[in-house]
Amino acid sequence: MKKSKYIDHTLLKPQATQKQILKLCEEAKQYDFASVCVNPGWVKFCANELKDSDVMVCTVIGFPLGATTSESKAFETRQAIENGADEIDMVMNIGALKDQNYDLVISDVKAVVEAAQGKCVKVILETCLLTDEEIVKACDCCVKAQATFVKTSTGFSTEGANPHVVKVMVDAVKGACKVKAAGGVKTPQDMDEMIKIGADRIGTSSGVALMSGENVNSFY
Repeated sequence: MKKSKYIDHTLLKPQATQKQILKLCEEAKQYDFASVCVNPGWVKFCANELKDSDVMVCTVIGFPLGATTSESKAFETRQAIENGADEIDMVMNIGALKDQNYDLVISDVKAVVEAAQGKCVKVILETCLLTDEEIVKACDCCVKAQATFVKTSTGFSTEGANPHVVKVMVDAVKGACKVKAAGGVKTPQDMDEMIKIGADRIGTSSGVALMSGENVNSFY
């Protein structure tokens, strides 16, 4: 797979304008990224802009805290797909995981998987808030719920992906799930290292800079 297809070209800032989202789509087409990752309000716009390309539309659900109800997440998911989303990045119920309420974690993910009607579902664990043991357990829950990916980070908490947590996740899922590294991938070397460890997708707002070999300063 060519390197550009690892990248979910991301713009999730609340102040993003239509002009900026349009630029995101144009860059995604130019560099042939895997997807654009945007907030749900932009899904229909992006689906229209990307309809003549193979760039997918990815959106976020229960974002960025993961603390909404499963019913709300399922509704958001159904609406996003109706509006043209190809992929869903949902935030796990982090508090439930820390409470060791694994049944709730699994059912929460399942609600989105079912609402996604066969579309790709990536589950954001927010690894900076978890211990290694909790990351392993979260991955186990996501596999049991039949998620497509586990994902490191929202980009809105204290830290993004790092090689250690990506390896923990890759080892935990044992090929039953794919792994997305998001946040903190600042150089082409960082990206290469994540892929070498086993990341199947990279979430970044700096895809253009990464493909052109520049270093970047942005968190996500």
